[in-house]
Amino acid sequence: MSVLGLGHDVVDVSAFAEQLAEPGSRMRGLFSVREVRQAGERARRKNDDESTHLAAKWAGKEAVLKAWCDALGDMPNPYTIENIPWNGIEIVDDSRSRPCVALRPDVERKLRASLPPAASRNSDEMSGAPGLVRMGPAVMRMPIVTPVSTGSAPAAASSASVSLVFRWHVSLSHDGGIASAVAMLTV
Repeated sequence: MSVLGLGHDVVDVSAFAEQLAEPGSRMRGLFSVREVRQAGERARRKNDDESTHLAAKWAGKEAVLKAWCDALGDMPNPYTIENIPWNGIEIVDDSRSRPCVALRPDVERKLRASLPPAASRNSDEMSGAPGLVRMGPAVMRMPIVTPVSTGSAPAAASSASVSLVFRWHVSLSHDGGIASAVAMLTV
């Protein structure tokens, strides 16, 4: 497992709650239906305000975006501030109530296409040198050949593309009127 990007964000819960409550605010639309439902359920269980949990989810979304941008290094960002699909980057609870990142399929495709080494590109194109891929400020060596076994003959090298598995790790917290999140993207 290699770390591609790391992001962190903090949110002032009371200021966030004010934004949610403003007449005509579009803040709720930046969350998926599932995120809003889970925040409401958690607020009822903990006997506190839904905005606290939405603020933590918002910090998570921001941390995910920062980790994604960190992984891009000098490459162009896939979105501008005007077209980020906030409700397509979900911070949801898994079956054990642990936070996790769920990307809408179009956002997942954009992630794969934007990150080196993406499935549609080979690492030579990304770095200018065989087997090297630019990752933020550091250069990381990634294998571009894989052994293929053919019966009893020794394994031979194949240049077939390797399917990479990207994985998000996210941690949320809130205390004393501040919500915080850290996100990490690994491959």
